[in-house]
Amino acid sequence: RSNPYQSNLLRDGVRRYLQLPADQTVLILHAKVAQKSYGNEKRFFCPPPCVYLSGPGWKLKQEQIKARDLGEAGFRVCGYMGLDSMGSSLMETQKFSFEEQPDAKGFGCAKALYISDADKRKHFRLVLKLFFSNGQEIGTFHSKLIKVISKPSQKKQSLKNTDLCISSGSKVSLFNRLRSQTISTRYLSVEGGTFIASARQWAAFTLHLADERCARSGFPLREGYIRYGSVVQLVCTATGITLPPLIIRKVTKQYAMLDVDEPISQLHKCAFQFQGSDRMYLCLSTEKVIQFQASPCPKESNRELLNDGSCWTIIGTEVVEYTFSESLACAREPISPVPLITALQLTGGGDVAMLEVQGEYFHAHLKVWFGDVEAETMYRSPKSLVCVVPDVSAFGSDWRWLRYPITVPLLLIRDDGLIYSSSFTFTYTPEHSFIPGQQVLSDVPQDSDKLLDSIHQEFTRTNFHLFMQS
Repeated sequence: RSNPYQSNLLRDGVRRYLQLPADQTVLILHAKVAQKSYGNEKRFFCPPPCVYLSGPGWKLKQEQIKARDLGEAGFRVCGYMGLDSMGSSLMETQKFSFEEQPDAKGFGCAKALYISDADKRKHFRLVLKLFFSNGQEIGTFHSKLIKVISKPSQKKQSLKNTDLCISSGSKVSLFNRLRSQTISTRYLSVEGGTFIASARQWAAFTLHLADERCARSGFPLREGYIRYGSVVQLVCTATGITLPPLIIRKVTKQYAMLDVDEPISQLHKCAFQFQGSDRMYLCLSTEKVIQFQASPCPKESNRELLNDGSCWTIIGTEVVEYTFSESLACAREPISPVPLITALQLTGGGDVAMLEVQGEYFHAHLKVWFGDVEAETMYRSPKSLVCVVPDVSAFGSDWRWLRYPITVPLLLIRDDGLIYSSSFTFTYTPEHSFIPGQQVLSDVPQDSDKLLDSIHQEFTRTNFHLFMQS
């Protein structure tokens, strides 16, 4: 930066932000696939796309708007969600209003979105445009790609064609429709630490494939595609609450099929039998989640008769999170596009260590920051930024005596001071570890500066480590 005063002012502001982040987060949850509507029918997306607003930055923004005498009404967040570019029309755009939940998050969902047969795309994205009720634009946010399907695949899925298969570790949603009525749709969710069947909100669950040979207490997780007959574990992505080990069964005409082991496909009907139980299945009863005992079929030992509440539809889901902070910004422009970091690639070392930041929605007005230290940044493309890794001494003279690894957060900061945080960090690691309690350099030789420089160059040349926080 050409102006040292502005540079120091911004660095002080970044330090304050790191001590007390005033972030604003927009979280979009949606299904991986969408059924196309034909003729005059409207197959609304199920589960409906949901948006959550969280973070202390929204409260800070409210106080700023109040300070400008715009009143409480000027702060309300509203918006529209629709399909991106071609195929989008007023009929496919839905107004969004947010209600505050007990956990202080704002919540809204688009229950009436669909894709018509006039739209010939095989993939599309959802577009969310947010405003304050005083008319000030917040920004535009995109979902991940959604695959368009005609109807759930009835043929046996092959692992040679995994496009619609569900893999271990992926996120899914489960919903139930009594007597196939849309109005009766309920979603497996978590509220107050308890599993419920909600008509309003749905939860995303990480579906893990378990090794059924292991004891329940160990429950190691495996990679691969989920097949019927597998032992699985459902973990709520928001709360971490888990269900006991379950055996996933294919459902055909309200029967659980015990001898089917084919891969599971999107929008399949399935049932979840509690492992080790006597035909007990995961079931809903109005809003409660209970256990239901299936009836054996005397003539067909490979089937068990279920009730409506035990038959679930499974669908893959995606989540995309946009986080930003206007605490240092005098932003007159919308905060979008909000950059998303997906990967880091380190090359070189020492004085020429370069870091490539990979992701989406990058532009030339962004700088990479290592904690409170700005890095020399070069814009390569909307998916790539390259920066020079700052020397560890940039964090202060004390770091030259580095004995233990230090980890700093990676930020992207727009040239107007808008901060985009990420889940990525950068770690500086000294080559030689010191034993705790050991006296270090008690008798410093006269050429200590040269010795320090040589040690410093040695570990900065080769010992950089990158990792993503869980």
